[in-house]
Amino acid sequence: MGKKVFRAVVTGGAAVVFTAVAAVPAGAAEGGVSFTRVQVNGGKPIVIGVSNEVAAPTSFRMATTHKWKWPAVFLYRGNTGDRLWHAIDSSDCIKVSPGVCDIKETMFFDPSEWDMRNSEAGAWKVAAEVYFEGGGGDTDDEGLTAYVKRNSRLTVNASPEPVSKGKTITVTGKVTRANWETRKYASYEGRLVSLQFKPTGAASYTTVKKVYANGSGNLKTTVKASKAGTWRWVYYGNTTTGPSTSAGDNVVVK
Repeated sequence: MGKKVFRAVVTGGAAVVFTAVAAVPAGAAEGGVSFTRVQVNGGKPIVIGVSNEVAAPTSFRMATTHKWKWPAVFLYRGNTGDRLWHAIDSSDCIKVSPGVCDIKETMFFDPSEWDMRNSEAGAWKVAAEVYFEGGGGDTDDEGLTAYVKRNSRLTVNASPEPVSKGKTITVTGKVTRANWETRKYASYEGRLVSLQFKPTGAASYTTVKKVYANGSGNLKTTVKASKAGTWRWVYYGNTTTGPSTSAGDNVVVK
């Protein structure tokens, strides 16, 4: 059906996109509508960088005897006046039975087109709403939590290359994360990051040690060269920041 509504980050009493229903009641069927089977992004966090649009698939089932206009699931904080999404693409009714529809929806987030605040990272509540033909509608809190996170990045460099067996390898890198307000990646200091190693010919990596990034987000440690293989950094993320894995840097041991 196409992207229906643009720009719906609303805080501080600013005008809302939908104004017919002002609050999110606890529970379902408050206005003659029941929303069930609500899923947002497959239950995974929505991780957003600084330049690319991110699409979060959403689905839900709606049951009502009312004639309705465009239902939607959305993210909110506080009340429905504080919402987060930039565009929504919603399917027509996929009829399950009389008065019961499955709806497929996609929420779009685009930091390159719309202003985002870093404080918007973290937990958001999930609600669903619908408007009725002729006026009125229903908005219900779905009792779910969705996390919106700032993307992170890691770099790696292992040297010298090649290296003699038993000598010291220095592994460096840097951890950064998206700053939505500047639309750039900035140093992410103090992060605990895992150094991993995969021997040549092996199928998987093993964590060798963990290192804290300094005040500039830089990582540095040393290891003994025992066998040839590939080194990388892995950061597992937190409630406001997505995980990341650096590329691998192969070191030949002679």
